[in-house]
Parts: sequence; structure tokens; C-alpha cells
Amino acid sequence: MLRKTLLLILLSLTLAVNGQFAPPSGEDGTTAVHKDSSAIVAWATILVDFARGPLDAAYPDGGLASYGEADAALYAAEGTSTEVVSLGDGGSITLSFDFSIEDLPGPDFVIFENSFSDEYLEFAHVEVSTDGEKFVRIPSISNIPIEEQTATYANSDPTLVHNLAGKYRQGYGTPFDLQDIADSTGVDLSDINFIRIIDVVGSINPDFGTKDSEGNIINDPYPTDFESGGFDLDAVGVIHSTDPTLNIEKNKQEFVVYPNPSNGILNYSTQKPLSGFAIVDMTGKRIFLRPNATGKIDLSLFNPGIYILVATTAEGEVYRTQLVLK
Repeated sequence: MLRKTLLLILLSLTLAVNGQFAPPSGEDGTTAVHKDSSAIVAWATILVDFARGPLDAAYPDGGLASYGEADAALYAAEGTSTEVVSLGDGGSITLSFDFSIEDLPGPDFVIFENSFSDEYLEFAHVEVSTDGEKFVRIPSISNIPIEEQTATYANSDPTLVHNLAGKYRQGYGTPFDLQDIADSTGVDLSDINFIRIIDVVGSINPDFGTKDSEGNIINDPYPTDFESGGFDLDAVGVIHSTDPTLNIEKNKQEFVVYPNPSNGILNYSTQKPLSGFAIVDMTGKRIFLRPNATGKIDLSLFNPGIYILVATTAEGEVYRTQLVLK
């Protein structure tokens, strides 16, 4: 028994040293999303709020970071070192979208930073909101040791970090899954309209350093007391959007609902097993949800009009098709 206990302790120590989270882009097991991935269906298009942080959190009166314009964070990721906006120590930016983000199986959105390597990493917290007032932070973990400060141009091990934006190098985004806040109150996971990104102050000084969701100090390059200091935001991509027009043409051969137009009683055929259905109106608002895909679909109580049926496969793929109810 003692030998078994010692082996478990050694295994835990090994995991803590060698990392336990996803590795850099290009390696087996990575979760990095390339900026040109077909999984990204939309981008942040609206700047809601922007507050730069100081060049150095230890000297709040010493001036603010100043590199880039806030609108550099809008639309598609550039994947370069220059087409970004720098937040400075503890700075924040809030963005919105043409259509809201919804929680479906797998990651729901992705955030791009401009790191020039797989190890030089500047991190940020991520918060989401339905109404722009109540924000909930995605829980993060940093197991980067804090015995020694990560210096200004020093490297970090991405396998020691989870759910912090900036985990991957430029051109590759960090994905986030809304299911990680499924127990939170004050937000509707089917209707996320705002994302706030807040720079991590990477100092190990507890007076102004930033902590993860478990209360651990987050150690990243510090100080970065120059105009491009802090997290450098490239873009925010949407994987699961409520845009009712997405992928309708693409899905026509893979997912068929009939009769269409219909009086409300629908049959369906699909090339892959389905796990559930949702109905959204033409504004993107979800008005019906069935978490299983058994039997026919009865929409006979709905008003006549045009709707979008969203079907999810057991593997997490999403089919959308337009419905006409008469």
C-alpha cells in the first residue's frame, strides 16, 4: 500500500512538472484553432468599451500602454505581430457581435493574441455577458511556478495553463467553452452578446498580481513597461453563432426536414445520428429546445412564418435548415 501511495504521489508531481493541459499548436492534443479554420463562422464586429492599463501596474501614474487602435480587434484575425491593440497591465476591452454566441457541444468562441512563439505568452482573463451588465468569468488555471518572476522576455510553458487567452502563438486562437460556466447565474448561455478580455498582470507580487480561479498567482512576462505592453488582442472568432442563415445551403444534403412548407408536424432524415433540436426565429432568438432527437418534431402550435431548425449530431456537429410553417 505504501509503495502504491508513493507511486501516486510521484505521478502527481510528474504531471505538475511536465504539464497537464493542451500543448502548443501543431502538437498532438492541441486545442489551438487556426485563424482560417472553417469552424469560425463569424467575428466580433462592435467595440463596446475599452480601457487601457498602465505600462507598469506597480507605477499606475507612469502612463498607459498605447500601441494600436481598439478597432484592430474587430473582424477577422490577421495573425501578425502588428495588427493588434495592446491592453497594458490590467487593461480591458469589451466586444460584441452581429448575432449572439450560443452554447453547443465543444468550444463556442476563440480569442487570438499576437505572440511570436509558442512559449512567449501574455495572458488575459475572459468574461462573457448576455446583457452587457452582468459578466461571468471563464474559470482559468495557471500552474506556472511562482518561485521566480517570469522576466520581460522569458518563456512560459503552455501546458501549465488552461482557459487563459494568449495560450497560443499568433495565427492560432485559444478556444473557450461556455459549458464551463453552466452553473453560473445572470447569463443566458444560448444568448451571449458580449465578451470582455482583461489583461493578466503577470507579477508574482501579491499586491497587484492577478490570480486564477483557484486563487493562484498567474506568472507571465513582467514588467512589460512599453507601449505594446500587456495582452495584445488580434480578434475574437465565433464558432457557435445564433445567426439563423449559417450553413443552410451546406446542410441541405446532410439533413432534410419534410414536408417543408409544413403545417407543423415534421419528419427528418440525416446522415448522422442526432442528439437534439432547437428552433430559432429570424432574429436569432431561440424559442424551442428539445434535448433529444426521438420521434417526429411537432411545431403545430407555432405561428405561421419562417424559422430555422438547428439540429446537433452526437459528435457535436450542427445542421441548420430553414422551415416554412403555414
